[in-house]
Amino acid sequence: MTTPVISIAFHSGYGHTTVLAEAVRDGAADAGATVHLIPVDAVTEEQWSLLDASDAIVFGSPTYMGTASAAFHAFAEATSKRWFGSEWKDKLAAGFTNSGSKSGDKLNTLQFFTVLAAQHGMHWVNLGLHPGWNSSEASENDLNRLGFFLGAAAQTNVDQGPEGVHKADIATAEHLGRRVAEAAKRFAPAA
Repeated sequence: MTTPVISIAFHSGYGHTTVLAEAVRDGAADAGATVHLIPVDAVTEEQWSLLDASDAIVFGSPTYMGTASAAFHAFAEATSKRWFGSEWKDKLAAGFTNSGSKSGDKLNTLQFFTVLAAQHGMHWVNLGLHPGWNSSEASENDLNRLGFFLGAAAQTNVDQGPEGVHKADIATAEHLGRRVAEAAKRFAPAA
């Protein structure tokens, strides 16, 4: 079985999304993938080549004003060269986001990622978890504590730095990384 290659294309304004990107990386690596972290606000030609050669690309961005950050939108627009050549067609895709509010319109950011992936002809890998923290016996420490399905969503208080990213949200991002790596193993072309 070949080792899947996963790239995490992300933007982080204040460091919170970097914490999640690292958690996705750790989960994917634990599942046997080779993983590249690619900050999208300064993508090099070498990093574009890494993205093109990846089996899966995981998109990540903070949610600002109800959507992905401007830096991530600029990256998404820059992928049009890949779109014209269908270079990312049939790759796997997934996504994660963070905002200061429990909802914070994070769903819109995850939907933006799914549309971007669909335009490229990619296959979306969802979170694959039931919602956590939705009963009297549940806890804010449950995986998927915010109850998202499309991808990993995190909430960090606006008056806290990256150290304030909730441990359950980090664990949820790790779960997403493992899930993408396992899916990449199943979808890898036969050698």
